[in-house]
Amino acid sequence: MLSWLAAAAVAGAFAVTARWYLGGRHDSLGRPIRFPTVSVVLLVILASVAAYPGIARHREEKRLARAASVIAGAPVKVVCQTLSGAFVDAGAEAGYVRWGADGVPEHIAHIKWEQCGLLRKYLRSSKRHPSIEQLEAVHVLTHEAVHTSGVKSESLTECKAVQRDAQMARLLGASDAEAKALAWIYWRTVYPQMPDDYRDAGCAPGGALDEALPTSPWVAGA
Repeated sequence: MLSWLAAAAVAGAFAVTARWYLGGRHDSLGRPIRFPTVSVVLLVILASVAAYPGIARHREEKRLARAASVIAGAPVKVVCQTLSGAFVDAGAEAGYVRWGADGVPEHIAHIKWEQCGLLRKYLRSSKRHPSIEQLEAVHVLTHEAVHTSGVKSESLTECKAVQRDAQMARLLGASDAEAKALAWIYWRTVYPQMPDDYRDAGCAPGGALDEALPTSPWVAGA
């Protein structure tokens, strides 16, 4: 909506300017008409204000994509849902990756509007004391990045993400200690409350899904 408003305002500024240059510089009596500076400036300001959210969202998406690409091991695009998209969205998932009929995922992580807002707050924060909602949003980004690497099982994806949350937090600007704390809190408080199809008993120290990564929340110094 705002992008259309920005485009309309720019078009309006050009139209006002063109009309003045092409025949509006004199009135019916031949007297000179001053350039409509105020109108053009107001339209340019309106265009800038309307365009800013989209520009800021694109910048944030690129930063999130760089982090997700490291987790996925391949270039990944992150798309944040728009507010208008959120109004008509009835889905309960916080993010998703589309899969082709051949079983190959798109390298695009779609993140819902609320979670992108929480990620934005996390990026702008000190990273010292993220809210539960913010650390969950960081995990959503990790989870969807793992999906784009070709892992479809939710329980396996979730466990792989748990073991990479600290890495994701570091990629988003957290210190080692802050990243470790975020991953630990998620694994100890959020993961146990996830639906059954997102959990696996092997997602534990020495378990079947333990990848022995230095970033796993149960590894000292992660």
